[in-house]
This record gives sequence, structure tokens and C-alpha cells, in this order.
Amino acid sequence: MNPKSDRLPDTVPGGRGHPPDGYAAATATGAMPDPVEILRRVFGHPAFRGEQQAIVEHVAAGGDAIVLMPTGGGKSVCYQVPALVRAGVGVVVSPLIALMQDQVDALRELGVAAAFLNSSQDAETAARVERDVRAGTVKLLYVAPERLLTPRFLALLDELRADGRLALFAIDEAHCVSQWGHDFRSEYLRLSVLPERYPGTPRIALTATADATTRQEIRDRLGLQDAREFVASFDRPNIRYAIAERDDERPQLLTFLAQHPGEAGIVYCLSRRKVDATAAWLAKAGFAALPYHAGMDADDRRAHQLRFLRNDGVIMVATIAFGMGIDKPDVRFVVHLDLPKSIEGYYQETGRAGRDGEPADAWMLYGLTDVVQQRRLIDAGDADEAYKRVARGRLEALLGLCETPTCRRTRLLAYFGEARADDAGCGNCDNCLSPPQTWDATEPVRMALSAIYRTQQRFGASYLIDILRGSANATVRSRGHEQLAVFGLGRDIAEAQWRSIFRQLVALGWVVVDTEGFGTLRLTDAARPVLRGSERALLRRATAGGTGARRERRVADEDGALDADAAALFERLKAWRRETAAADGVPAYVILHDRVLRDIARNRPDSATALGAIAGIGENKLRRFGAALLERVRDA
Repeated sequence: MNPKSDRLPDTVPGGRGHPPDGYAAATATGAMPDPVEILRRVFGHPAFRGEQQAIVEHVAAGGDAIVLMPTGGGKSVCYQVPALVRAGVGVVVSPLIALMQDQVDALRELGVAAAFLNSSQDAETAARVERDVRAGTVKLLYVAPERLLTPRFLALLDELRADGRLALFAIDEAHCVSQWGHDFRSEYLRLSVLPERYPGTPRIALTATADATTRQEIRDRLGLQDAREFVASFDRPNIRYAIAERDDERPQLLTFLAQHPGEAGIVYCLSRRKVDATAAWLAKAGFAALPYHAGMDADDRRAHQLRFLRNDGVIMVATIAFGMGIDKPDVRFVVHLDLPKSIEGYYQETGRAGRDGEPADAWMLYGLTDVVQQRRLIDAGDADEAYKRVARGRLEALLGLCETPTCRRTRLLAYFGEARADDAGCGNCDNCLSPPQTWDATEPVRMALSAIYRTQQRFGASYLIDILRGSANATVRSRGHEQLAVFGLGRDIAEAQWRSIFRQLVALGWVVVDTEGFGTLRLTDAARPVLRGSERALLRRATAGGTGARRERRVADEDGALDADAAALFERLKAWRRETAAADGVPAYVILHDRVLRDIARNRPDSATALGAIAGIGENKLRRFGAALLERVRDA
């Protein structure tokens, strides 16, 4: 393969979807291209990162793999490069129809012949894609799992297999196979047909979140017992984690959003009703906020998702129906206004921030009512007791993350079995930046436990706080509880502090929420030593609900900030990118990422060779955009 020359390559007819000449020649002769050369020529990267090369070489050689890699860690390269290296079509199973178009558009911008098949297409379009696949003009085919399992599609796969033109199967978002997980898709269970029907075709299952239970389910249910497992670090060091006590939710949210003017983000709510109300309130407050949930009209959902992906500064207010597989790199924050179901879900959802490696925030509000609500959802569900037991355990682990006085990142990574090398903390979570105080709360805790016991374990936290603080309201008097020995004993402790104490009692396992009793609190056996005075209770001190300290957002990578001239050129390049993206009908980041534009602005390349040496400029992008980029550099 010839290296890039100083002369810009000739313009490709039609532009997008044209494989680089060297790649076409290699596959035509039957030779297996070098993965590193494919990475350089197609994707514009000089080398693989982390485990990528080992994964690519293993799959390209015909091996099965299970890949656990954080969002933004480069999972797609792990199946795209082997698909380009191996003869035939790489079939990518993806659960999200709405995102396939953008994924295919991104590949076509790189010069890769990609297509998708799903229920959004009419019969004529689907038939045309199938003809292209049979003709050998499609290299990567994205398909929804329900489409893959149809007799028609399986017959197409049978033809490819018979002709030796089935390169691999990539099963994206593989955690969807887990019935214990937060994104279960029943159709994923039927993907076990692949090894039975197409033995010898390599399969790679990929996910950004999987605890030990989910990993084993992926292996068992997809028939990947002998697959090699690759586990990258789950750490996302650019994301700042902060969890605040809910005080007055909307003012707290406004204070947080003030740190992100004009930036894109996601605000998660538990209910559709809250999504609609929050989106309307934010829009009235002047934010470009849109709702998204499964109860909306499908066309409206698609339109809102398109605006979020393709416009700058849009805030999507959504249930967890939105987000899996979101490929927008410049999401600067993810907010949870309600408690997620598990650490796994929390990690998956916060992972949609900062995919470009730039600083991003994951901020959550929660209170004891969240715990009551989540426990009620678990206990009222139709699942069997084994499932409910696992779900309760996951909720308790999340409560532990919320209430820990130590580094949140260390606690988060430990859940996935990863130990941090630095025991001193991460330096980029609220607890590390503003370490919470702990205090000997033994006496107040004994008061709280006694109040629960003396009221026959029949009341929730709010009522118990009234008793402890000596509020002789009508409800308390009607039950005679103003006569209890604990009445008024805790009047010197603020209500917010009491709420924190009760939350921590639940997190520590000394108290459980009885959802059948409408959120009443009950003592556990673990509370006995504290109640009897034989064990101390060290708790974190409640603080006013805040947003966590925030560093100045960096505007350039490790090579240093842009000077004034480079910053001006960067803005010119962004304007060109907006125009080009609009002409191509794709999101701006599909053309070139901000980091690539910054490198161009900083280095001011004056030739095709210099431009092609910038990471992220593959041959097809050099061919399509090189002349325009060099012209803007010269005119700056």
C-alpha cells in the first residue's frame, strides 16, 4: 500500500461510501490487509489503544470474544477493523434502530461501504440493501435483532455463509441478553441461534457495563463459553461524579446548569410525567430542552433525537428509554433527578457524557423517597423472588455509593471488580474535592431506631422526624405519640440532618423500607448492637445540596491551549464543519471531531501529507475535505 502523497487524492464520485484504493486492491486479490494499516488509512489513527489490537487480531484470526470496554473507549473499532480485514460482510446486531443511520453515515464518511436493515425502511429500500449485500458492495451491515431472526434474513445469511462471505457477527450492547440487567431485550436470548447455524464464524459481544452476573449470562446465553474475555478499565477519568441531597430540586438543577451554558446534556427522570413537566419548565426558562420517553409519538421521538444529535446545546430530558448507544461525543453532562435502579444502570447512563475525552459532569440528586419508590417498584414487580433479591442487592449497592464518605470513583470501580492503584482517591469526584465530614452519630441513631421501634415499625421517615423534633401536630396527637419517651429528644437536630440519618440507616442495612406498608421503616437484626449501645455509628454529615466543585473546562488537549490566532481558526473550521454536515445530512461530529479541528488549528498543516498526519484524518476524509481544510488554514 502506498503512503499518502503530497498531492490530494482525486475527488471520489459521490464522495461518501467509497473504500480507499489500497483497501479495495487488497481485498480484490484475496490478501488479508494489515489491521494497523486499515486503522491508519480508513480511520486516520496511527496505532490502536489499550486492548484494541489484541482484540482485533484475535477476532480477525477467527476467534470469539467478549469485550467489556467503557463508553468512548473505542469498542466499535474492535469489530469494524476485523470486518474490513476478513473476507465478506460483517453483521452488526444493534438494539437501537434510531441510531443505525448515524452509525452507517459515520462509516460512509470514512469511505466504508455500510448499510442497515430495520423496520424503519420500506420494502423497496430493504430489498435494495439485500441486493447490495448479495452483490458484495456492502462491507458492514447493521441489523436489529428482531430483523436478524426472521426467516428472510437468515436465508440471506445462509447464502453468504455458503459463498464464504460471512466475515463475523458483532453483538453490540450485549448486556441486553441479561434478564437481571437494566436494558433487557428478550430477542437477544434468541441470538444463540448464531453459533448453531453458523459455526466457525467469529462472534464478538461488546458492552460498556456488565457486573459478574451479567458477564456470565452473556457467555451462557450467547453460546460464548469458549470466548476470550477482554476487560478494559471501567474508569472514565474525565467524568466528574457528584451526588447531592435533594433539597429544592429545580433551583438546584438551575444552579448546576449555570455551569454548562450552551452545552449539550441529558437529564434523566424516572417517570414520563416528570420528563414532560421538567422539559416544559426548562424550555420556559430559556433552555433548548426536549422531552423523550416511550409514551410519545414515534415520529416526535425520532425528531427530538435527531435535534439532539445534530444540533449544539440541546438538553434531552428523558426516561432511560433514551440513550443506549448514543454516539454524540460532546455531551457535557448527565443529570439524574431520580435514583437509577442500580450501579450498572447509573454507570451506563453517566457514560453517555464526555465520549470525546473532554471534561464532563455526572450529577445526581436523591433522597429517601427515591429509595422507597425503587423498593416499591421491585417488590410490586412480576419477577420471581430470586430476581427481586438480586435487584434489592443492586439497589443497596447504589445506596452505598450515594452515602459513602470516601472516593465515589473507587467505590464505583470496585463494584465492577476493579481496584484503583491510588488509594488516596481520584481527585475528580465531589467527595475527593470537598471531603465530607463524619461524626459520631451514635446517640441520634439510637433515638431514630428507638422511634421506629416505639411506633411499632408502622411509619415512614417524615412522621418519625416529627416525633423526634417534638412536632405535636394533629396526627401525632391523635395517636398519642407526643407521650413517647423519644418525643422531642432530637429537637436540636435540623430536619435535613435527620433525613440524612434515616437515609444512611437504610444504606447501612440497619433499617429496611417496607413497601407493602407504604414506605414504613422496619428494624433489621443488624441494628441491635447500635440500639443496645454496644456499637458506635459513624455517619457522614449532611450538607446543603449542591453541585460539587467544578474545574475550569479545558479547551485543548495535553499539547496546550490554543493561542488567539489558532482559536480564531478553530472557530472558522467549526463553521465549515457545520455547513458540510448540513450538506451531507449528518451530525457535525461525523465529519470531524473537535479534537481533530483543534489539532489542525494548532499545527496549521500546509500540505496533504501534513494534514494526513493528524490523527482522525483517514484517506477518504483527506480526499473529500483536504482541499477545503487547507484553504481555510491558508486564509486564516
